Amino acid sequence: MRGERKRTRAGRLGVCAGRLGLRAGRPGSGAGRLDKGGDRGGGRGGGGHPARCTDGRRPSREGDRDRDRGSSALEFAGMLPLLLLVAVAAIQLGIAGYAVQQAGTGARAAARVASQEDIAGEYAASGRAAMSNWTAARSSFALGGGGEEVEVTTTVTIPSLVPGIDSFGEASRSATMPRD
Repeated sequence: MRGERKRTRAGRLGVCAGRLGLRAGRPGSGAGRLDKGGDRGGGRGGGGHPARCTDGRRPSREGDRDRDRGSSALEFAGMLPLLLLVAVAAIQLGIAGYAVQQAGTGARAAARVASQEDIAGEYAASGRAAMSNWTAARSSFALGGGGEEVEVTTTVTIPSLVPGIDSFGEASRSATMPRD
């Protein structure tokens, strides 16, 4: 009887409960917890010797390790869709910001050309030349203003990363230049 393991929570984990001074009782009563002092240094202020089972083995927690095996991979697999969604949203936000910046660049270049009377008709071509190819293909230019100044509004369709969705709206910027 002395070498037998007690059937407590600690016993199921491979710890020799009797040698570690575990208390028995019903759930919530502190059963399966170490008494202070323990046997042969099992608790605080003991003799300084590591706790050992009666057959000379050290207590192990192999049951916990086996039960926890693969849990981090499972947690990662559960979080992966959320991480991918956040990554796609961040990239999509960057693309939207880039489209706004390209609309501003195209509007300034088009307004600069439209303000010069001798080449004013080429404002849209000049605006598209100042933009990157994939935003230039999705852009439109509107000429406005009158009298002493020219205003060009450039509208760019924001491309989408999500399959099946062609665009995420439009970005438009205006630029005003004085006439020459």
